[in-house]
Amino acid sequence: MSIPLWLRAGWVTSISAISIRSIAIDRPLDPSLIDPVLTDRFRADTDRLWAQNERLGLAISGGPDSMALLALCHAIRPGSIEAVTVDHGLRAESAAEAEQVARICTDLGVPHQILRITVAEGNVQQEARLARYAAMEDWLKRQGIGCLATAHHADDQAETFLMRLGRGSGVAGLAGVRKDSIVPGGTRRLIRPLLNWRKAELVQVTDGAGLGYVTDPSNADLSFDRVRMRQQLAETQWLDPQAISASAAYLAEADAAIEWMAEQEWSGRVRRIGQRHIYRPFAPPIVQMRIVARLLKAITGKQPRGSVVADLITRLSAGESGNAGGVLVTIVGDAWRFEKEPRRRTQEP
Repeated sequence: MSIPLWLRAGWVTSISAISIRSIAIDRPLDPSLIDPVLTDRFRADTDRLWAQNERLGLAISGGPDSMALLALCHAIRPGSIEAVTVDHGLRAESAAEAEQVARICTDLGVPHQILRITVAEGNVQQEARLARYAAMEDWLKRQGIGCLATAHHADDQAETFLMRLGRGSGVAGLAGVRKDSIVPGGTRRLIRPLLNWRKAELVQVTDGAGLGYVTDPSNADLSFDRVRMRQQLAETQWLDPQAISASAAYLAEADAAIEWMAEQEWSGRVRRIGQRHIYRPFAPPIVQMRIVARLLKAITGKQPRGSVVADLITRLSAGESGNAGGVLVTIVGDAWRFEKEPRRRTQEP
């Protein structure tokens, strides 16, 4: 087991500093510490996503995956990266872990900042994700960096795919994350150069580089669906996470095509008259679902569940009017008319 660099150096963790000053000249990581086959493979993967003269922002949590991303990027392009760690403040250890990452980056000569955020109440995982990406988008803008890289890998993709498959998700739910996209809720590019890599390979990189990493105890807690899925995937030899990840990527392309068709359908078949929306459906049902979901959200401000949308389309296709989430949908000739459901009058006592 590798000894973390911060421990070997005898550092004492401090949680007072929020950012680390940039260092003018990066010190290259010794390439001999990482298997050259892996370095060459990463360079080939990354060259398709990362322009030669572009500075790249790295989202580094301190786990083995993101530390491997740090080591590989630093090995192939020292001086072209900056790193950021988001401290959600959800665990007592998170501040110290963020400081460990900061100290490792300082030793490597990589500019680094810690972003401390507050997570809103509700669905903690979802709210944490939204807050994390919003904070990193702001950081990218402040630093003048146009692209962020995260350490999502093939095992992540396969776990998510299988979990959603078990819940009966449609194309949008089964579509995997893409190698090249946009920061959620933002405008900067988001790349995932490790989507073809296995978790074990990334641990090998991190151990070889001797960087050390944080281990989250929740990753071994079988009360979480993802942890149970991860265990089942590891124990089922005939399931190949890289092949599953590839299938998820193909579905992402299919999802993009359906979204393109939905945009064409919306621009040509939907119009607004006052507080009402008129939709003359023409496209296949899978496209109609996107249009109806968008209409319901436009009227209520809330994203409807897929099952609600599917049930409503089934009724409308059978010639029956219906309602969903406070929206009244009436068939008028060859069109579906959407409007806010009128309030029911309360009877006088």
